[in-house]
Formats: sequence, structure tokens, C-alpha cells
Amino acid sequence: MTQDYIQFGKIKVAKPLADLVQNQVIDGLPFSAEQIWASFENILGALGPRNRALLAYRDDLQTKIDSWHKERAGKQIDQPEYQAFLKQIGYLVEEGEEFSIGTQNVDPEIASVAGPQLVVPVMNARFALNAANARWGSLYDAYYGTDAIARDGDLAPGKVYNAKRGDAVIAAAAAFLDR
Repeated sequence: MTQDYIQFGKIKVAKPLADLVQNQVIDGLPFSAEQIWASFENILGALGPRNRALLAYRDDLQTKIDSWHKERAGKQIDQPEYQAFLKQIGYLVEEGEEFSIGTQNVDPEIASVAGPQLVVPVMNARFALNAANARWGSLYDAYYGTDAIARDGDLAPGKVYNAKRGDAVIAAAAAFLDR
């Protein structure tokens, strides 16, 4: 399937994306699609060369690492030698001074609800479910699958889901999050 593109300045934009911006994204906003694409072109012009240089640096590091492993194929890896090699090529660097990072203007949902913020296609239910599981599933799995919850009597895990254990997991997770 060939993709149609629309030219905006020096960039070509896939027609479905251009249509989305034109017909849905800018609705009610105080600027035009042409202004968006002109700004995007400026961003690409400003950041594109640095991005290409970083990608080339990454490729160079990967080539050196691949070569190092190929030269030692079938041999036991000497961890101190490997770490020295990674430092020599600039892949590992010495730990710097302590620092702190502050944030401001954070969306309330992100600031008040702990967990990874995943961006997924809204029309793919499986991706949305995976995003929800990534946020809460791991905590529940940690409680359900370990001895953090008693493993005997009514709370014993089995080959099928134990609803009483599940209730205890939810209660323990809620108490943990409340703390």
C-alpha cells in the first residue's frame, strides 16, 4: 500500500496525519495546520542534526560492543575486563556528583497517581489493557504470587484464581498505596 504525502515547506506529512491535524486536532485552537507544520519543520531543523549525531554515536558504540563479543565468542566473559572496555569506549562513565531534579507544571493525574504513564492507541483494547496492567498488575502480581499474603487455608494459591486470595491482595495493595 502506497502512502500519500502532503508537502508543507520542506517536510512531507502522511495524508492521514495531515487530515487528522486539519480536521480534529486544531479545532478550536488559535492557529492553523500550516503553522503547526512550520513549527514542526523548525523543530526538525534545530534538533535533527543533533539527533542524527546521537544515532551515529549509538551505532558506533554498538559496532564496537558487537566486535568485542565476536572476538571472544565461546569464551567466558571477564567482567572487570568488559567493564574497562565499556568505560574506554564511553559506554559507561564514572558516577557524577549527587544531584536532584525538581518538577513543575505537572499534570495532576501524573503528579497524584503513582505509576508509569503509557501512551497507547485508544482503538486497540489489548494495548489499553496492557497499559492498565503495567500500572497496577505488577503490584497485584507481587502480592498474589509471593508469601506477602498468607499461603495457607482459604488464602492458598492454587491452579485457578482464588477469589479470597484476590480480595486479600487488593486489600493489601490498597493499604500499601495508602501508606
